[in-house]
Amino acid sequence: MAEVAKSGVAVPESVLKKQKRAEEWALAKTKEVEESKKKKVETRKLICKKARDYAQEYENQDKELIQLKREARLKGGFYVSPEAKLLFIVRIRGINAMHPTTKKILQLLRLRQIFNGVFLKVNKATMNMLHRVEPYVTYGYPNLKSVRELIYKRGYGKLNKQRIPLTDNALVDQALGKFGIICMEDLIHEILTVGPHFKEANNFLWPFQLKAPLGGLKKKRNHYVEGGDAGNREDFINELIRRMN
Repeated sequence: MAEVAKSGVAVPESVLKKQKRAEEWALAKTKEVEESKKKKVETRKLICKKARDYAQEYENQDKELIQLKREARLKGGFYVSPEAKLLFIVRIRGINAMHPTTKKILQLLRLRQIFNGVFLKVNKATMNMLHRVEPYVTYGYPNLKSVRELIYKRGYGKLNKQRIPLTDNALVDQALGKFGIICMEDLIHEILTVGPHFKEANNFLWPFQLKAPLGGLKKKRNHYVEGGDAGNREDFINELIRRMN
């Protein structure tokens, strides 16, 4: 049945239904926007709190390390750092005259191009693979500064099989939210400490595409201990990362 408007003109029932439906949609949209704003504010507060907590945690670790070194020196000894849990590997050579097994291992490590870099957990399997490809890569133990700079400056994530630049915390939340990793600082902390969800966080990160090192390499074919570049350079990997980032 059509209703009669104030002007005396009959308004069709279909028009009235359409108006009512439009009002309901507008109300639902307004409610959704308000909820989204509220959630964003809460998430931002949580991210700020997490960043502060992580900063405090890193500061405490540094202070503890200094204290342990001082105590060891007072006792006439020296402090031996615990074994590193995280590796950063950079490929430094191309594919010329490469053995198929070596090529396959580099593919498994996701080092398909020269100057590609990836994070890896230190374990027996990883070290065995690295020994097989040592002439083609250089690796070491990255510190907080290196991990943070790599992820913030050259970090790309894998979303729907696509390479997406990490420009927003929402991207990290979308991919890793179910593991409790909702922001960039969470991601950095998980990688640095090799946390329980390191595998998922590392697989989310696309291999880093670094530039050629500033000042060049010394001698690719020789091991680092022989004055070259290949192989394990332990903490000196951080200096190389600065030149390549």
